[in-house]
Amino acid sequence: MGSFSRLSACTFAFTLLCSTPVLAQEKAEVMHWWTSAGESAAVKVFADAYTKAGGTWVDNAIAGGVNARAATVNRMVGGNPPTMAQFNTGKQFDELIENGLLVDVEAIAQAGKWRELMPKPIIEATVRDGKFYAVPVNIHGQNWMFYNTKIFADAGLEPPKTFPELIETGEKLKAKGVIPIALGGQPTWERNLFSALLVGHGGADLFRKIYGARDVEAAKSDKFKEVAELYGKMRGLVDPGSPGRNWNDAASLVITGKAAMHFNGDWAKGEFIAAGQTAGKEYGCTIVGEGKLVIGGDVFVFPVTKDAGAQAAQQKLAAVLLDPETQLAFNKKKGSIPVRLDVDVSSMDACAQKSHAVLKDPANQVEATEIISTPNFTGAMQDAITQYWNTSSMSADAFVEKVVTAMRSAS
Repeated sequence: MGSFSRLSACTFAFTLLCSTPVLAQEKAEVMHWWTSAGESAAVKVFADAYTKAGGTWVDNAIAGGVNARAATVNRMVGGNPPTMAQFNTGKQFDELIENGLLVDVEAIAQAGKWRELMPKPIIEATVRDGKFYAVPVNIHGQNWMFYNTKIFADAGLEPPKTFPELIETGEKLKAKGVIPIALGGQPTWERNLFSALLVGHGGADLFRKIYGARDVEAAKSDKFKEVAELYGKMRGLVDPGSPGRNWNDAASLVITGKAAMHFNGDWAKGEFIAAGQTAGKEYGCTIVGEGKLVIGGDVFVFPVTKDAGAQAAQQKLAAVLLDPETQLAFNKKKGSIPVRLDVDVSSMDACAQKSHAVLKDPANQVEATEIISTPNFTGAMQDAITQYWNTSSMSADAFVEKVVTAMRSAS
């Protein structure tokens, strides 16, 4: 790990863990939704590190973020909370905080100097009333385009740098019998594709006005209509098998050479890694458009509990999750980059190094929708987007009206 010693990692983690005896075999039930090949390999890093630290990791994986979060909330409200649970960085756990169901980790954050080591959008997304209520574990860039290098080389084409160029390139690939864009045909991924286009072609300011400020005038602007029209054109670049497809199956089409491009967060990179592929060799990654990276990630929260063993386990888990060596190993598997920007990423793949370099400039950091948008508005936008995507006869103007309606009605 270079400059990171075991002592510094211990000091960072939590002073009490280093100065007091640790209870043996603290059992920790961890609820999460990491079930794909790449995700499973990543969470195993945390489990192994916790076991090595003397704890007992009880894995409770539930497929699908919505399902996992609902199960967590039900357990907490029912008085039988897990020791630790996964959420996305953002507003998803606000109601739990408001109802006094989460433990704040501010003392650990101060001891570890989190505010000095993490990007501002991540800090703001996990702090409420001046206190950290979650442990961020990674930074995911959500608007990456992954591509099969051989397909582009064989076609004599370069990966597109802009979205208008992508439409042209996609049509050329389609003419050669290649699926231009492999899309997970579910509302979440249809929205994710639209968001990549919105920030890449519309710009970070328009992205924030639409999702954060719910600016009706911005939605009625010529630029937003231009984004909508480009999105409509992208329908023709997706294969007929897309509807209902899982995101990891879409990534697999690029991995196996059946499709050229796949838009997703860098968690999709975990699938390429699990398939034994190397960034810059079998596949590449790029940010189409203005080069701004939409960032979010994953956090773990600690439910309030009166059980002393569970409380000790929570403190140990916080130490393990942000240990520099564990951060590096986990993010290599997950496809994300360490949430601690002081970690040396020179041993990570080319895509991770590119992401880290982009995020070194705060001007390139754009907050993900789960950070700046309410769940209700995100859902309303997603409904409008998926209706537009799946209705080829719907015009861009009709879509704009749906967005305006969503802005005015969603809380």
